[in-house]
Amino acid sequence: MSLGVSTPAARLKKPSWKDPRLLVGILLVLASIASVVALVGGADQTTEVYAARNNIGLGQKITPDELTTVRVRLGDAEGMYAVAADPLPAGQMAVRLVPRGELLAKSSMGTADALGRKPAAISVEEALPKEVAVGSRVDVWISVPDGKNGYGEPALLLPGAEISELTPGSSALGGNKTTQLHVLVTTAQMPKLLGAQANKAKIAVVWNPAGGQ
Repeated sequence: MSLGVSTPAARLKKPSWKDPRLLVGILLVLASIASVVALVGGADQTTEVYAARNNIGLGQKITPDELTTVRVRLGDAEGMYAVAADPLPAGQMAVRLVPRGELLAKSSMGTADALGRKPAAISVEEALPKEVAVGSRVDVWISVPDGKNGYGEPALLLPGAEISELTPGSSALGGNKTTQLHVLVTTAQMPKLLGAQANKAKIAVVWNPAGGQ
């Protein structure tokens, strides 16, 4: 009977830093950590910007009291808005209506020279359409007295005028309810409006859904 020759058991070798499999494993771990860090960092790329605390009307001075701050993700549009980290430019006013909660765009701020339009007050006795509100556009029509206790044919005076302020008025006993409006008028339009009011013209307002002039 012959005896079999025994084979020595193989020994496990300690991994070496020169082992390519170990180096590949370390690189994979580092890449995974880097991707997680980038993902978490990218999720919080928000900017603190100014927003209107309440409606800021055309020509109203813009101060910190009129604003609040919110954090939003602007991306490439960051340069278009007023960032809370930067001081507000001095002497700025709204060159258009900034509704409550809207982010403060740099284009909505300017000096008095940039306004171009001025708010003018008019009174309207007829009921206004429910769509008419601050910021909407209306056509202003006038009817001039004809000297015979009547009025002439209505004429369009202000096409697509923007409303900057609206105050529903109370009616006297037995009288019509009067609404006070402020519409934005250019310098060229102002004499015609003031002349119509001086001549006690009847003024009517029609909602302009197109919004343009």
